Amino acid sequence: MYTENKNVPVTDLGGGVNRKILSYSENLMTVELHFQKGAVGAKHSHPHEQIGYIVSGRLIYQEEGCEDKELQTGDTYYVKPDAVHGIEVLEDTVLLDIFTPMRKDFVE
Repeated sequence: MYTENKNVPVTDLGGGVNRKILSYSENLMTVELHFQKGAVGAKHSHPHEQIGYIVSGRLIYQEEGCEDKELQTGDTYYVKPDAVHGIEVLEDTVLLDIFTPMRKDFVE
């Protein structure tokens, strides 16, 4: 199975954030997110494990119980299930988020 990015619809989440759902199965999902400078990924939690890869840009990663950390192109972060986390975007940024299991709430 494959996904051609050019054919994936973009969902405007508001506040300078756009999302594309890429390839996924019941156990794994890839999601591309575009954030405009100044956008905020509001603090939230979910029961999924998540790894984020910063394709381009710069942000401040925030996780409850941890120090805020500035991350940039090529950096990654891991979010354990139910951890409260969010981001503040310092410049236009593209993220690739990987979830396990897949986020059913993103496709319903």
